[in-house]
Amino acid sequence: MAKTFQAVLGMGLLLLGVVGLFAMPASCARYPVVPPKAGAPTWLRGAYHVHTTRSDGEGTVAEVARAAKEAGLDFVVLTDHNDFKPPAPVWVEGVLLVPGVEISTSAGHLAAFGMTQPLKGMQAWMPPGDAVKAVAAAGGTAVLAHPVQERNPWTDDASTREVPGFELYSADTFFRQVASHPVSRLLPTVGAYLGNPGHGVMTMVSPEPGPMERFLELSRERPRLAFCAHDAHGIPSYSAVFESMAMYLPSELLPKPLPRDAVEAAAQVARALASGGALCAFRGLGEPAGFLLEGIHPERREARVGDVLRVHVPGSPEEGTVEVRVWGDGRTGADGRSVELTGAGVVQVEVWARGPGRFIGTEWRPWIVPSPVRVLPRGPGI
Repeated sequence: MAKTFQAVLGMGLLLLGVVGLFAMPASCARYPVVPPKAGAPTWLRGAYHVHTTRSDGEGTVAEVARAAKEAGLDFVVLTDHNDFKPPAPVWVEGVLLVPGVEISTSAGHLAAFGMTQPLKGMQAWMPPGDAVKAVAAAGGTAVLAHPVQERNPWTDDASTREVPGFELYSADTFFRQVASHPVSRLLPTVGAYLGNPGHGVMTMVSPEPGPMERFLELSRERPRLAFCAHDAHGIPSYSAVFESMAMYLPSELLPKPLPRDAVEAAAQVARALASGGALCAFRGLGEPAGFLLEGIHPERREARVGDVLRVHVPGSPEEGTVEVRVWGDGRTGADGRSVELTGAGVVQVEVWARGPGRFIGTEWRPWIVPSPVRVLPRGPGI
């Protein structure tokens, strides 16, 4: 018995030592990586895909609003599971709460927001195609929630092709990826989180190729909307997740301030999120205001084969801390800030930045994530 106790105690002390080893450098991690320029504009920013105690979240609606206010957010899209009659839009703590829902279907989870009519015939574990049709009939925007996640993927191919939105990056998925590697990733992340919660969340941001591959495949068929989902449940804390990432609405899409009428404000936010002009930023790395992808049709997000897009990177990045990355039918130019469109289809252009590493050094992470650009063939006379 004594030997067993000593072994358990020794293992516990070892684990505490490992956690402490990562907590110390985390307290020295410095954000943002890219500081804003003086007088830089500010864009509306908010959290998308958030759970409260109305389903499986740890925080009440009021607690979520308070965390959002502390994180400097303007709005939160609440998506409690199977909450088919969510509360009306409301301002709480100066934060706009936008009603939405995450629907559990027999093929996976479907997030939805912006409904102008009640959802009809809804029930948990309904067929996926019926859920997609119900959201469309209610005037809402459907989004595939963590569609290629190992635990809860979307498995129905036919309905997949009818859904406009796709969660390209998901904080919940990152968390589950970390948890699946308890020694190599979870312990370092716990240590980093204890030393600096925001840094702990950022160390989890490690995209895998599966979501991007599926996203590009679907986007070649029809325009798609890229979302970064907080999928926040309160663990990690709402405030840490809200401070690390946000969905942004550029001022030309929806200027500040929002109307004080909560219903009208929520409708404007929902339309902006569904427009294709919204973007995500991992705000721990920096604010995205000033980012511009020049050379595309602003409403339709289209360009043609042979066009060259220009990427305007915001802030004041140091040399070697920021790079443009391209997936799909395009390639980065020699200057590192242009993108040549090489074939008809779709191109995803993102800005990545070097953030503090899990222990020492730096790691590349996504910073600014817009929706993709459709690349059209070059016709006669064009």
